Amino acid sequence: MRNSFILLSIFFVLLAGVITYFWKPFVWSFVVIAPIIILGAFDMMQSHHTLMRNFPVVGRMRWVAEWLRPKMYQYFVESDTDGAPFNRLSRNVIYQRAKKVNDTTPFGTQLDVYNTGYEWLNHSIAPLHHDKVDHNPRVLVGGPDCKQPYSASIYNVSAMSFGSLSKNAIMALNGGAKIGGFAHNTGEGGLSPYHLSPGGDVFWQIGTGYFSCRNADGTFNYDAFAERAVLPNVKMIEIKLSQGAKPGHGGLSYCLLYSHRFTGVRKKITRTIRRKTDRIQIVYWAKKSVHCHLQSHDQNRHSA
Repeated sequence: MRNSFILLSIFFVLLAGVITYFWKPFVWSFVVIAPIIILGAFDMMQSHHTLMRNFPVVGRMRWVAEWLRPKMYQYFVESDTDGAPFNRLSRNVIYQRAKKVNDTTPFGTQLDVYNTGYEWLNHSIAPLHHDKVDHNPRVLVGGPDCKQPYSASIYNVSAMSFGSLSKNAIMALNGGAKIGGFAHNTGEGGLSPYHLSPGGDVFWQIGTGYFSCRNADGTFNYDAFAERAVLPNVKMIEIKLSQGAKPGHGGLSYCLLYSHRFTGVRKKITRTIRRKTDRIQIVYWAKKSVHCHLQSHDQNRHSA
């Protein structure tokens, strides 16, 4: 292919030269021919890509096709029910609900209702009256010795940490939880101001890194925990005894990757953890600490 490119380049240059000799305006054809020849010469001399070296100019079509492939597949090949993890039908429902427009299509569906694994809900021939249905099912969390039991929704925002998600994403999730009347789990990345500012209920998750309640040496900070545990938005505290994916030691992150915004939320980040705090002891202490702080708040309110 290299020899063919050289011969074709010579041929088109000679052909353009002959035509230009008889018809002067054809000299503008070199505006097209010259860049192609220069590009081909560069491809033959470079040593980074074997494909372009052996197939000058033409070999570049491989990267063009690779760039076009997802677009061609999405718009001309893939059906509305293909695609993973979310097909076009599912994405359209999300878009329509976000824009508060109608998300239903009457008289039929594009799904194969006879396919194995298809799930549906049958209409009841004796439905309950609207007033007899619990439209906000909740579960009361907290035993007899709990100072402030929490009536939790059965639908909540699962744990996703600030840092993995941006501050805008955190505020959007917590704001949605407030509108929907359910709670937002902070994840083990710590309790940030962005979890609190929208005003939604918060489940504060404390993982193996003790973020938002840790000392400089990586140990558990009891005072920092007690200060945040009684915040009005913090309805429940979830203590992660171990990482599921990394049992016993949790994840590791480079200290230099943390900005001042993250260290302000997660507290002091050091390169080593010098000792482990007994997590069972933390569970008992947390329960006692929150109970004592709530009693203190009640006494201050009555004395005022």
